[in-house]
Amino acid sequence: MISFTCDYSEGAHPRILERLAQTNLEQLPGYGMDHYSISAKDKIRAACQAPDADVFFLTGGTQTNSTVIAAMLEDYEGVVSAETGHIGVHEAGAVEYTGHKVLTIPGHQGKMDPKELEAYLEAATTDPNYEHMVFPGMVYISFPTEYGTIYSKAELTQIHHIAAHYGLPLFIDGARLGYGLMSPACDVTLPELAQLCDVFYIGGTKVGALCGEAVVFPRGNAPKHFYTITKQHGAMMAKGRLTGIQFDTLFTDNLYFDISRHAIDMAMELKQLLKEKGCEFFIDSPTNQQFIVLENSNLQELGKHIAFDLWDRVDQNHTAIRLATSWATPAEHIQALRNLL
Repeated sequence: MISFTCDYSEGAHPRILERLAQTNLEQLPGYGMDHYSISAKDKIRAACQAPDADVFFLTGGTQTNSTVIAAMLEDYEGVVSAETGHIGVHEAGAVEYTGHKVLTIPGHQGKMDPKELEAYLEAATTDPNYEHMVFPGMVYISFPTEYGTIYSKAELTQIHHIAAHYGLPLFIDGARLGYGLMSPACDVTLPELAQLCDVFYIGGTKVGALCGEAVVFPRGNAPKHFYTITKQHGAMMAKGRLTGIQFDTLFTDNLYFDISRHAIDMAMELKQLLKEKGCEFFIDSPTNQQFIVLENSNLQELGKHIAFDLWDRVDQNHTAIRLATSWATPAEHIQALRNLL
């Protein structure tokens, strides 16, 4: 069966597996102190054009989100997110588990509106009962969003400016960052994105790695003892070489961006195919996640041949599904879907 369920169905890019095999018997220090991890951090700083950046490797997206948010918030603070944000929907309350509330505002095709963010923060900070409430302590967005949409450079600039005006850091969830940056609709570069936030992460799990995310504090602004906090939250690997070697490989010879572009190329072919077949789109996504609406009666038949993700109930008779391409999607899978449709 062909799977379009998600972008981490496959293991890892062959170059990563080769490097892991080649270095397998090397005796290296643990906890990210090996020379591969150090090299990977230097390459990430160079790619971000942020020579002073603090870079940390964590195990996965949920661990990264909950660890970064907990480390940067005071006990009485929460994090502001679009109501569709990953931290508030698909992470099993991981942020709340650390004692911090996810404060939601409306989402528009996955994105928060800068004006609505500003209105929310203004209302929260001027409320006479402010000190009896959860304080907004951070603004969270994902790039791309859970609906495959992306923020423009102008939108990122606005959100960062608004957050800074209220003294809040902006955190960008980059679990699928490569797919956002390589989208034809993207008008922001990695160095520009690094300047338009206070912390972000470069997703590895969904973009070619076996596991791991690279957290970047672009101005050397990591919270005090973030390394120790990472271990406390169970997000640090004793065999830090695993994430170090993977990111060192991903950021050698442009691999991260090349494989991300491949996923986007496959997604655009998929999107064109779905248009040709007359499919109704649930949302217009410019990235590797494509959403269409199907009659419920067709779901079971299609599911016999391909795997996909059930996304949202549209009405009593229709359901939105997600079809995701990845760094490893072959053109043959698109053709196979063409034959099925």
